[in-house]
Amino acid sequence: MFFLKMISRSFSRQFKRRLLIAVTVCLSATVSVAMLGVVFDVGDKLNAELSTYGSNIVVQPKSDAVVSDLYNTGDSAGSASGSSSGSDGGSTSDGPAAADSADPTAFLKESDAQKIKTIFWAFNITNFAPELNIHADAGCVGSGAGSAGSAGTAGASGAAASAAKCKATNVPIVGTWFAKTLHMDSGESTVAGMNGMRSWWKINGTWPKDDSEQAMVGSALAAKLGVNVGDSVTLDKTIAVGADDNTNGGTGKTGKSSTERNRVKVKIVGIFDSGDSDNSAIYMPSIAAQTLANLPNSIDKIEVKALTTPDNDLARKASKNPNALTQDEWETWYCTAYPSSIAYQIEEVLPGAVAKQVRQVAALQGDVLNKTQAVMVLMTVLSLVAAAIAVANLMAASIGERGSELALLKAIGATDGAVSRLMLAETAVISLVGAIAGALLGSGVAQIVGHVVFGSGITMRPMVFVLVFALLAVTVLVASLSSIRAILGLRPAEVLHGR
Repeated sequence: MFFLKMISRSFSRQFKRRLLIAVTVCLSATVSVAMLGVVFDVGDKLNAELSTYGSNIVVQPKSDAVVSDLYNTGDSAGSASGSSSGSDGGSTSDGPAAADSADPTAFLKESDAQKIKTIFWAFNITNFAPELNIHADAGCVGSGAGSAGSAGTAGASGAAASAAKCKATNVPIVGTWFAKTLHMDSGESTVAGMNGMRSWWKINGTWPKDDSEQAMVGSALAAKLGVNVGDSVTLDKTIAVGADDNTNGGTGKTGKSSTERNRVKVKIVGIFDSGDSDNSAIYMPSIAAQTLANLPNSIDKIEVKALTTPDNDLARKASKNPNALTQDEWETWYCTAYPSSIAYQIEEVLPGAVAKQVRQVAALQGDVLNKTQAVMVLMTVLSLVAAAIAVANLMAASIGERGSELALLKAIGATDGAVSRLMLAETAVISLVGAIAGALLGSGVAQIVGHVVFGSGITMRPMVFVLVFALLAVTVLVASLSSIRAILGLRPAEVLHGR
C-alpha cells in the first residue's frame, strides 16, 4: 500500500514532467506502430499496386518458351508483336514490340486456359487472358479477298494483289478475352479478360464483347486507317491450306499446298491509347481472330496477373531447379505464393506449356518492397532512440529534483533496490499509459497512410503491438539505467546538507 501511495504521489508532485514522459513514449509508440503496421502489410499492398500495370507471369507453348523471346524483346508482358503499315502501305516498325512480325507456329488450347484457376494458389490469380497474336491486312478492298487462290504461286500472287489495295498491311492482331465469365467445375464462377489487365489504357468508347465481331483499335492505327468509334474495318489474312486434305498449314497427298484469303469484318467499338506499341494493334475477341487465321481453339500465350510474394534465396533456388530442393524446402516453396511456385503449378495443369515470371516486374516488386521496408524500420529505430534519450533526460531531471526525498528514504532504511524499484515502477506506469495511447494513435495513422498511399486500409497484425510494446519496454529500461546509477550514488548524509 505504501509503495502504491508513493507512486501516486509522484504523479501529483511532478505532473508536468511525468506528462512529458508519457507524451514522449506516446509519440514513439505512434510512429513505431504505424511504421511496423505498414511494413508487415506493405508487401501485399505493393504487389496489388504493381499488379495493376499488367501481368507478372506469361504462359507459352514449350517450343516457343525461349528466354530471350520472353524477356529481352521489349515486350511488356502483353504488347502485340508485329509491325504497322506506313502511310504508303509499306511495313514500318513501331517500337520494340514490332520487331517480330511472324505469326506463331506452336499453340495451346484456349479451352484449357481456365484450368489456371484450379491450382493451389487460384485465389491469388486475380486475372488472366489468353491471346492469339497474328497479323493481317486492314482496310482491304477488291475481289481478291475471300477467294481461294490456285496452288502455289498463283495463290501468293492473288494475295499480293489484294494486299496492294489495303490501307495497312501486316497489322498486329490480338485475339483475346475481354470480360469472359467462366464457370468452373467446382461450381464457382470467375471473370477473366483484358478489361482488368489493361487498366491504364485510355479508352474512347467501350470494350468489345466476347464472342462477337467487335474490336478496339490503337490510336495510331485508327489515325492511319481513318476510322472512328462505330466504323467497321475489314481484315484479310492469307492462310495456307493443303491441296488435297484442306487442313491449315498442311499438305495433301501430292505434297502440293495452296493459299487462300480469309476475311473478317469487325465493328470498332473503342479506340485506346496504351502509350506503347499496342497503339498500332487491333484487339478483338479470340473467336474472331481464330476464324480469321483458321486456327480454332488456338492461342499462343496466356497473360496471368497474380498476387505474389517477392523472391528470396529459396525462391531463386527453386526457379533454377525445383528438384534440387529438399522435402522441407519444396513444401515451403510450393505452399508460398512465389512467382516461380505459381508458374510451376500452372505448368502442372497445362501440359505442353511453360510458365515464366516477367522478371522485370518481379525484380521491381522485391526491390521496391525491400527499400520501403528498410526506410520504415529505420524510422522506427530512430524514434525509439529519440524516446530513450528523452526519457533518460526527463528521469535524470526528476531524480535531481527529488534528491532529498530519495536520500531521506534511504536514511530511514530503504535499500537501493527498493528506491530503484520505486522509480522504475513510476516510469513503467506512466510509460504504459503513453504506450497504450500511442498504439491507438499509431493504428489510426497506419490507416491514414494506407488510404492515402494505397487507397485501402492497413491490416494491423497482433504481432505489431507485441513487438512495439516489447521494444518500448527495452527502451524504457535502458533509459532507466542512468537513473538507477544516480540513485545508487545518493547518501543519507545528503539530507543533512539540504540536498
